[in-house]
Amino acid sequence: MFFSITRVAPPALWLRELVVTKLATHKDIQSALKKLSSPAKAKASAWFFKTDKGQYGHGDIFLGVTVPDQRKVARVFRNLPIKDIVALLKSPIHEHRLTALFILDYAYKKAYAGKKAGIVKAYLAHRKYVNNWDLVDSSAPQILGSWLLTHPRSILYKLSASKNLWDKRIAIVTTQAFMRNGEFQDTLQIAELLLKDTHDLIRKATGWMLREVGNRNPNVLKTFLLQHARHMPRTMLRYAIEKFPQDERKRWLQTS
Repeated sequence: MFFSITRVAPPALWLRELVVTKLATHKDIQSALKKLSSPAKAKASAWFFKTDKGQYGHGDIFLGVTVPDQRKVARVFRNLPIKDIVALLKSPIHEHRLTALFILDYAYKKAYAGKKAGIVKAYLAHRKYVNNWDLVDSSAPQILGSWLLTHPRSILYKLSASKNLWDKRIAIVTTQAFMRNGEFQDTLQIAELLLKDTHDLIRKATGWMLREVGNRNPNVLKTFLLQHARHMPRTMLRYAIEKFPQDERKRWLQTS
């Protein structure tokens, strides 16, 4: 066993009392998350992430662990070997996968250049397990986006052309990392490629990224809208102009 508990404590204090005794495995994290689980939260999460038949999250399984608690577990187990991170990422349980991605982000941040390449390769090779919007949004900019700040970005255009919903979301959300450097071109180009996408989660994500462009440079967003607002899905447009003054939002909506 990777840890022992020095005394019985409520969940809020329990993680502070982990005593490391040997190298962790993914099974130790699964055990830690199980101790923090809640059937009531699991039921609420299953509804929130649309797990019924025909919905985007169909088949996903929840333990009912809060995101702050998952981040605490990830920090405690941040030195988990890559092979165990991947094993955790392959789990059918949602919190296992999200915690694995939090740990992978920790690993990426502290890794040297050569190891960063391996982490990104592992992320892309196992991205079929990054299969819900929170999993994408919590990992794509942080891991893939950080890497692509200094590497060719053709992979994003390949992903944007995928038939897979989550590949396309990875493509557009990853570009959030570039905006922090004042780079908007990839966001705009990928948004243009996704203008005709019919899935609500892609329309929302694309509108969200366009809004982020506008938060940093309103003129860049307005130039894009002058060209594309008339043809944008209404959900995408609403997300993109959400921070505009009310009268300006009305004007843009009247053009679509």
